[in-house]
Amino acid sequence: MSDFPPIADYAFLSDCETSALIAPDGSVEWLCLPRPDAPSVFGALLDRRAGYFRLAPAGLTVPSQRRYLPGTLVLETTWCTPTGTLVVRDAMAMAPYRGGGRMEHYRRPPSGFVALGCLVRTVVCLEGTVELTTNCLPLFDYGRTPGSWRYSADGYGSARAAAAGSTVALTLTTSLSLGLGGARAGGRVDMDAGDTAFVALSWGDWTPADYDVAAGQVSDTERFFLRWLRHTRLPDHRWRPHLERSALTLKGLTYAPTGSIMAAATTSLPETPGGERNWDYRFTWIRDSTFILRALFELGHEWEAFEYFAFLVDTVASGPLQIMYGLDAERELTEHTLDHLGGYDGARPVRIGNGAWDQQQHDMWGMTVDSIATHVKHASQLGPPAWTLVTNLVAGALAVWREPDRGIWEIRGEPQHFTASKAMCWVAVDRGATLAAGRGDADLARRWREQADEIHADVCAHGVDARGVFVQSYGSTSLDAAVLLLPIMGFLPPDDARVRATVNAIADELTADGLVLRYRTAETDDGLSGAEGAFVTCSFWLVTTLSMIGEDERASALCERLLSLASPLGLYAEEIDAATGRHQGNFPQAFTHLALIDAVTRVIKAESTPT
Repeated sequence: MSDFPPIADYAFLSDCETSALIAPDGSVEWLCLPRPDAPSVFGALLDRRAGYFRLAPAGLTVPSQRRYLPGTLVLETTWCTPTGTLVVRDAMAMAPYRGGGRMEHYRRPPSGFVALGCLVRTVVCLEGTVELTTNCLPLFDYGRTPGSWRYSADGYGSARAAAAGSTVALTLTTSLSLGLGGARAGGRVDMDAGDTAFVALSWGDWTPADYDVAAGQVSDTERFFLRWLRHTRLPDHRWRPHLERSALTLKGLTYAPTGSIMAAATTSLPETPGGERNWDYRFTWIRDSTFILRALFELGHEWEAFEYFAFLVDTVASGPLQIMYGLDAERELTEHTLDHLGGYDGARPVRIGNGAWDQQQHDMWGMTVDSIATHVKHASQLGPPAWTLVTNLVAGALAVWREPDRGIWEIRGEPQHFTASKAMCWVAVDRGATLAAGRGDADLARRWREQADEIHADVCAHGVDARGVFVQSYGSTSLDAAVLLLPIMGFLPPDDARVRATVNAIADELTADGLVLRYRTAETDDGLSGAEGAFVTCSFWLVTTLSMIGEDERASALCERLLSLASPLGLYAEEIDAATGRHQGNFPQAFTHLALIDAVTRVIKAESTPT
């Protein structure tokens, strides 16, 4: 039996500057500081010897209940022991921004609340007597460097740890009496009904002085998320909680200093149990951009949409277009393996950086121009820098659309003429023509429209098989879920026979127990060994496209099933093993939650539309 918790059992916390994953036993097993793409200080997620921070009753590993406080990313864990009951609340502390100086790592002024650089953990004993224990073992630089604890104040309630070569220092403050032993700090206390306690880990300047301050900070963090959620436009529907949780997850995956949104909070959680399909997702993908903006505008979060769009334009305009960037617009994301780590449940290698950063993926042209068009639709303006960017992007798409690429799935085999990539080049030129027309440039709009028509005709001539089904690549008979983007992005209308044939073919032939695969690994040279699970994003795309072609009952049934497969806390990894429901891949995954928002809102609207 594995000593790693299932991926779906982790809780996700965030202060919009970094994030943490907490296992059911009360251990923080993933925390990277000071940014989510920095080296971990707790890395037990990827190797049981790479550091953790546990707070729980002595001798217990399975809590009675875990939940997020409604409308927040504050975790509440209830422990019912043979002798009493404890409630633990965990929060990445947020506080109102009161000015008083510029925050150097922010590109724009922060809005409302800012991170304090502190993980606050409060405890209340509800009844009986319970022995509470804490153990904090930070191992810096992905588990390579142990810290050394020293008491940092009078008494035994505060200690500080640092490690050679690390820019991060940790302060542990608690109402318990701490014992120190090299890299480990720990304590225990017997709690009676009505007793309170706290433990706080700080990497910034703020530390709570006592329980009341710590509990007040947890309440402030709860207030931050509730206030943010109040501005979210959500339907009165049984699926509303799933939209709420997806919205909060996207907020948590936002890197507030720049407005970027990372693909996931983790690296190297395996897509195949024990396999090599392990990637670093702590970056921002151009592929996600149009779905991010669509979701944020759909949810009513214009501020976040404008912040993300500003980051996108600034980043893309700064040099040649890439498929992905760092959270502060870094361009070189060189991939390395961490061979000293055993990997999640033995899945190796563990990778940091991502070797796909300099791949040629032609979908990026269409995704970026569609993002600009989406912004214009809601903001009703396109400034000169963004228009210059549009002209460059359209020119880029026109220059490469006839060439093979690595595709939206970033294959590491040989480049191919992927159908979806060609179609996304059409999206770039089509949206460019629409934007040109909106600026009153009729000649440019006409020229781009003619060139878009040429790409469209080529895709329809070479990307469709004898059945009228769009295939993975020119000349292939293999299916690829990426072609579901064709109706979603408006390449063809939903009532086109080829769209219906493609949606039905994918539903019937590219599924495992009803959930959609990206492609058949046996038919696709992706440069890797092993199979993978069903891709949850693609399954939600199937929901969307089934609804688009009028198959509302099938769409609703599949959506209901997918929602039932969420983690106990309402989160999704990248993939799910359809046979077991096991979550696979990095967690939580923005792309999945974005696809959920689109699919769920579309099905809800279809339900409310008279037939």
